[in-house]
Amino acid sequence: MAKNKGRHTRTLLEPAAEFNFSSTSASSSLSSVRSLAVSTFNDSQTLIYIGTETGNLLLLSLIPSISPINSNSNDSSHRQSSPVVSFLRSVSISARPVDAIEVIDHIGQVLLLSDGVMFMVDYQLLQSVRKLGSFKGVNAVVRRVKSSTSSASNLVADVGVSFSSLELSSTGQRLLQKLGGGMRSNGVKTKELDLQKDGNCIFAISIAKRLILVDLVLSGRTSRNDKHVDGDIGSFLILKEIQCVDGVNTMVWIDDSIIIGNSSGYYLYSCVTGQGGLIFSLPDLSSHPKLKLLPKELRVLLVVDNVGITVNSQGVPVGGSLVFRGAPDSIGEIGSCIAALNNGKMDLFHKKTANCIQVISFSDRAIGPAFVTDIENAGRQIVVVATPNKVIFFHKVLPDEQVKDLLRKKNFEEAISLVEELQVEGEMTSGMLSFVHAQVGFLLLFDLRFEEAIDHFLLSETMQPSEIFPFIMRDPNRWSLLVPRNRYWGLHPPPVPLENVVDDGLVAIQRAIFLKKAGVESAVDDNFLLNPPSRADLLESAITSIIRYLNVSREKELTTSVKEGVDTLLMYLYRALNFVEDMEKLASSENSCIVEELEILLNESGHLRTLAFLYASKGMSSKALTIWRILARNYSSSNRNATTGDNESLLSSVRENAAIEASKILEESSDQNLVLQHLGWIADINQEHAIRVLTSDKRTIQLSPDEVIATIDPKKVEILQRYLQWLIEEKDCEDTQFHTTYALLLAKSAIERFETENLSVNEYYDGTNDSDIQAIIRERLQIFLQSSELYDPEEVLDLIESSELWLEKAILYKRLGQEAIVLEILALKLEDSEAAEQYCAEIGRSDAYMQLLDMYLDPKDGKEPMFKAAVRLLHNHGESLDPLQVLERLSADMPLNLASDTILRMLRARLHHHRQGQIVHNQSSSVHIDASLGRLEERSRHVQINDESICDSCHARLGTKLFAMYPDDTIVCYKCFRRQGETKSITGRDFKQDPIIRPGWLVTR
Repeated sequence: MAKNKGRHTRTLLEPAAEFNFSSTSASSSLSSVRSLAVSTFNDSQTLIYIGTETGNLLLLSLIPSISPINSNSNDSSHRQSSPVVSFLRSVSISARPVDAIEVIDHIGQVLLLSDGVMFMVDYQLLQSVRKLGSFKGVNAVVRRVKSSTSSASNLVADVGVSFSSLELSSTGQRLLQKLGGGMRSNGVKTKELDLQKDGNCIFAISIAKRLILVDLVLSGRTSRNDKHVDGDIGSFLILKEIQCVDGVNTMVWIDDSIIIGNSSGYYLYSCVTGQGGLIFSLPDLSSHPKLKLLPKELRVLLVVDNVGITVNSQGVPVGGSLVFRGAPDSIGEIGSCIAALNNGKMDLFHKKTANCIQVISFSDRAIGPAFVTDIENAGRQIVVVATPNKVIFFHKVLPDEQVKDLLRKKNFEEAISLVEELQVEGEMTSGMLSFVHAQVGFLLLFDLRFEEAIDHFLLSETMQPSEIFPFIMRDPNRWSLLVPRNRYWGLHPPPVPLENVVDDGLVAIQRAIFLKKAGVESAVDDNFLLNPPSRADLLESAITSIIRYLNVSREKELTTSVKEGVDTLLMYLYRALNFVEDMEKLASSENSCIVEELEILLNESGHLRTLAFLYASKGMSSKALTIWRILARNYSSSNRNATTGDNESLLSSVRENAAIEASKILEESSDQNLVLQHLGWIADINQEHAIRVLTSDKRTIQLSPDEVIATIDPKKVEILQRYLQWLIEEKDCEDTQFHTTYALLLAKSAIERFETENLSVNEYYDGTNDSDIQAIIRERLQIFLQSSELYDPEEVLDLIESSELWLEKAILYKRLGQEAIVLEILALKLEDSEAAEQYCAEIGRSDAYMQLLDMYLDPKDGKEPMFKAAVRLLHNHGESLDPLQVLERLSADMPLNLASDTILRMLRARLHHHRQGQIVHNQSSSVHIDASLGRLEERSRHVQINDESICDSCHARLGTKLFAMYPDDTIVCYKCFRRQGETKSITGRDFKQDPIIRPGWLVTR
């Protein structure tokens, strides 16, 4: 509902103090500010050095006033307010402007440039100003900045090595001067000075067309606390001279790169090679060049008129450019922002986005050149702006306060971007980013921007789903104690139900519309003012958005109590929008809903299906089945008078669904009473569902078959039949009663279908094929009668005796051993000659075939003889029949041509079998004689034993001992023979399992 205010909404700097020169003795020495520098004396004091156009150096002191934060605040540091600014003293440097100030903190000295000459004074301005070196005509001076990870050259060490082999004589001095090196230090000899390492005292001095690289060598001083001996402060060691362009007025030195600027352009020189080149040139009528070192990133900002370009130490542009309001008087760096001063205003630009995020005005009119610099003290960044008549101190607003300010101004996107930026810079943690996302979400929620609010909630890793509960259910409730008492930064009202949020938002919109008519601006979004939303639309949007959040929250790792709250309140919201499908999906899946909180609500709203699903998911099967029964019966009763067309189809669908869901519950239930209680009404709707319930393998304890059979309605034969089939075939039930009952049921069904088929001849039926159904039932009956041995065949036979189920009768008579009746049924009733002959083969007696032949020749009951079947029998099995008996039984009415061929074949087969038998007999006799001869030859073999013969087992000499010889010709003594046995020799061969067959024993003829 809030609208964005546009640019310049972020507050990065806040005024901390102000010092007016007119109120001090310094006003007489102040004409206009020319240079500015700051230094941290200690954690409690900051020194400000101001160089003037008249050649004076002013010293101010800033002492912050630190007070502890209230314990209820979220800030993590001290709040700095009303610092004390005081004027300490001033000194005169020269009659010309002080162009540059370099504070050398670690030695407690201040290097000054005025009238082309360099001066040095102590950091408290207590000592007299001293002229440093013999350099004149200095245009600019800058100290070298080295990065901690850089491999920049060590100029002092290189010079020291080259000097180590030289004596510091007048000849050596002249040689060094020719090389452009050596030491020049106000007449002090080199050997009297202590050479400093390449540290923070390396400077580049621009004189005419020369860049002179020098090292400030101090005598007897290593820190700011060392006392100074007047006239003995040190001197410059010239390290290198580089030829450069003329008219240098600004300069920066990073590692091995020196960037200079003059009226024609910007140039880059290497302090190692001395080589230089143009970065880019300036237009003819451009403003004075300005360079600003960005020490945090070790980059340089080059200013061309009103455009700032950032380059690295190699002079290569990086990032985008900054477009200022005008050519800036001074440039400063504040964290990730650039401060540009011009015409009494300071603009703060973000370095990455190049957007102007804050504008600070010092005066309504132009006040002349102003200078800005910054320093960090006591953990807070201080920005100093010096104008001709006053010095203004700013402190950087704490990150939390910056974010709060943006949130108050409804600049949510900028607030998130700021937090992400501060997180990258290490000033904020990822936890704070999540905290701000949640805070933004709550603000958007109360601004009626529900979808955006949920987007931010989902981006927060610390946001708890329980924080949403008060928006859904009024306090107190079951989950009131789970809601964290976190008011964040107090930027939004406490949580209230969504109805109240929407109502308050609508009131705010109406108030804004009224104010807009009166010409008063408000924070309400113009879209809401032009098209005011309805309460119903807002509520639907709010509920839909929170549903989305809760659905995502279900996938997170939550405590049991929070899970219960999420699922239960999600059901509340589904019910509020009447999302029936989603309600049933949630209730039927694994959930943590609290039934006690929902059953009354769902019952009153008529969502009985959802309630039934919920009961089932919680294991409350009895209640769930009761509801499904009510739905099936009550819906049927209420629609009894409207069961036509689509209504009839709808009724059938509702009842069918109720039966399906109830059967799903009963399939897994081991509660026998519950299953049998609801089996009836399910069977009334669809017998297949009832069968699936009874034959389910999902339950752990199976139902009692006796109880189930007693409960099944006798009229529902299909259910009982299918259940018994499942018991017998799947569960291998061997109860003879169940087998007999199943056979009787199948027989009854077969008889009924047979009778129905006979009645339906020449009648029209709508697509029902009774023949196929009857064939299936009879096939099932026949298979069961043949495979089972546990039913009572006489009881079944009594049932089908008067029916036309002849094949079934044949199976039963066969089971009873009534061979003649079986043959009669197969041969005469069914006229299945092949089956009859097969049955005779199963009997295995020749008289069976003769009995079958009698039936074919004399069918009785007035039937004609079955000569073809008789001839077929004689043809297939005549050789096993006695020809005389066949001739006696042949009828005189049988055609002679049929009988003659058959009898002839029988006689020939008889003769063939007789002769074949004689051949087999003679062959057997021959084999017997051969075997006897071979046995005689084997027993007649002689073995010769002498004194050298030994036992093949124990290797003892046989001599006159008893011995035995195995069929494989191995000889053992009697003792070894007793141990080894008769059938197994010492070679391990078992003659019973692997007998020896000699070639002479085989029958060769």
